[in-house]
Amino acid sequence: MLTKGPAKKLTIYIDETDKFGHKPVYEALVDLFYKKNITGVSVFRGIEGYGASGVIHTAKMLELSQSLPLKIEVIDTKEIIDIALSEVYHIVENGLIEISDTVVLKCNADIKPHS
Repeated sequence: MLTKGPAKKLTIYIDETDKFGHKPVYEALVDLFYKKNITGVSVFRGIEGYGASGVIHTAKMLELSQSLPLKIEVIDTKEIIDIALSEVYHIVENGLIEISDTVVLKCNADIKPHS
């Protein structure tokens, strides 16, 4: 269980059109993290960005883009993050995966692992 103090942040940058089988990569990752009892995960949709391909993806008012950048963030203990990493590598074929040190200042005491 995540508590106040040192932790790890796993950040994954992908494109919203990336697939793992027939499922979007971000959905496959959220499912994985849920099954691994990771404290929480957030998926953020960017309004503009580009990656290694150099192709700019943007959401303009008159243009509905279906290929925007996504950022997925997970914060938990090093041990918990490490448990999921090999499967994350398998799911994320294209994108960037990073891990950084962080410090949890407050964590809701009512958070309970799901079954």
